[in-house]
Amino acid sequence: MKILICISNVPDTTTKIRFVDDNTKFDVNGVQWIINPWDELALTRALELKEASGGAIEKVTVITVGPKSVEPTIRKALAIGADDAIRVDAETEDAYEVANLIAEAVKDMGYDIIISGIESSDYNGSAVGGMVAEFLELPSVSAVSSLNIEDGNVVIKREIDGGSEIVTTPVPFVAIVQKGIAIEPRIPSMRGIMMARKKPLNVVEPAAASPMTEYVNYELPPAKAACKIIDAENVKELVTLLHTEAKVI
Repeated sequence: MKILICISNVPDTTTKIRFVDDNTKFDVNGVQWIINPWDELALTRALELKEASGGAIEKVTVITVGPKSVEPTIRKALAIGADDAIRVDAETEDAYEVANLIAEAVKDMGYDIIISGIESSDYNGSAVGGMVAEFLELPSVSAVSSLNIEDGNVVIKREIDGGSEIVTTPVPFVAIVQKGIAIEPRIPSMRGIMMARKKPLNVVEPAAASPMTEYVNYELPPAKAACKIIDAENVKELVTLLHTEAKVI
């Protein structure tokens, strides 16, 4: 059995966001890039499954779409424990194009489980996993909070309105994972970092694909008003401000 993890290269959540060229492009200068947190948890769970499989899971691969500048993020995934990596050498415009390129790159590689985080922390589109499944003509399971392999069967817990449900699915399939899939991401060890330098990172040329959307410009959310601190004994002033300024009562 082989598992593929789709990972995104995203800005660290503490990054100060800026735009250039009349607010039409994201300013990448000085940005610290990381593995998308949901994808990092997906990778952690895949490694846990491999370690518990007794050899049934032979390989965990990560894939991303991007230029050479994303390779440090890929190497981190290898340091965490992925066996090898694929980089589709392309700069993309939207989730449709990303999913198309991933699907074309892996369609003949025979992965049994393909895992995608529910969304990336930059665009929050929640689209790539489902699109990859459609391009590959595979079943997909969304809102996955637990994934186990029991007696050779894939058992999934997924969140639904008002509760959760347990489902089983044949392989191959695509799992779109969310909170609960792993407790916390793994931290690369020094040995893992050293080994990552020797693990295969396969760069593949992109298939013909075009975006379906266009970003015209960006704008930052309005600045928050200054915080006002009201003395705990001054309930009257608090009520007045909630009524006249916050307008919540």
